[in-house]
Amino acid sequence: MDKRIVARHFRQKLLSLLQGSKTTASRFAQDIGVDRSALSQLLSNEAARLPRADTLLLIARHFNVSTDWLLGLSPDHPVENAPPIGLEIAESDAYYDIPLLTRWHAAATGTKIRYVPHRLPDILRTPAIVQYELRDNGNGAIPKADDIARSLDFNRRAGTDMEVCLSLQALDALANGTFPWDGLPPGARHEQLRHMARMVDDLYPSFRLFLFDEWALHSLPYTIFGTQRVAIYGGTLYVVLKEPEAIARMQRHFDSLIRHARIQPPDAAAFLRDRADRATQDEPMATPHQAASALARDARHD
Repeated sequence: MDKRIVARHFRQKLLSLLQGSKTTASRFAQDIGVDRSALSQLLSNEAARLPRADTLLLIARHFNVSTDWLLGLSPDHPVENAPPIGLEIAESDAYYDIPLLTRWHAAATGTKIRYVPHRLPDILRTPAIVQYELRDNGNGAIPKADDIARSLDFNRRAGTDMEVCLSLQALDALANGTFPWDGLPPGARHEQLRHMARMVDDLYPSFRLFLFDEWALHSLPYTIFGTQRVAIYGGTLYVVLKEPEAIARMQRHFDSLIRHARIQPPDAAAFLRDRADRATQDEPMATPHQAASALARDARHD
């Protein structure tokens, strides 16, 4: 069938879904995984435009229709077999499951990855931070921190756009040496802040850091891999969501974190440098809890 005819059928079906959804065009575009300008192009009479295969599948699943109906290849409005719930549990005993994360990142190359980290963003960690977090992994073998830090460069694949939302309280804990960083020397903590500032500067604008106030908003650590999956970090496992509606809801949660961020990406590097300078000048003395933790840790290693 001529592409122009198929595009016309698709445009008519998409318009009928939009009208039947009784929502705004912006919300409709968000639900089907495209931006408002892309939706306008798909609905335009002036171009024979068809969506990408993953977008077509997302539309079909979201509205519980067949792709054949969307493309005008079927005269009816058949309902596809109900898709699976789209929930998986991925076990991850290792602190950094590089093969698993690399596979997910590779599958999302060229799309937008949105990330709420556990403690600190992987891509911004120094080897000293990695080594510190691996010190009590319990398996008797401590991988080389430098190797892990280099492996985490999978986040920087060409063509990948990344947004990270990190809480201001996570940075305060690092700067002040409170849990979980109460056993890390001040020099390593301050260098981590400076390293983050340099990286944020170097990678902007393809990497954008937003800093939000955890007193106002709360979030579990998770990563949105384009329109394919959301991986919620649970320590020794990942809860993986693949259902389009679940992914769309997590996208809206991330949008809320961005809207309420206290520090926006253009100011993030300067904020981190300033936080490092103030931490260096005003390094607090160890609290009783910190001192007790250090003694207990030393006793374990002895």
